[in-house]
Amino acid sequence: MSLIQSARMNGHDPYAYLKDVLTRLPTQRANEITELLPHKWAPV
Repeated sequence: MSLIQSARMNGHDPYAYLKDVLTRLPTQRANEITELLPHKWAPV
């Protein structure tokens, strides 16, 4: 399953999800990377 499909299945707008994740990814701590998965993601 792709990230786009996972985002949709979890009720997120895929564009907003990917935009936020790609923006936050460079500064995200390695031990907190799972917070960016679609089932745990929450927009800031």
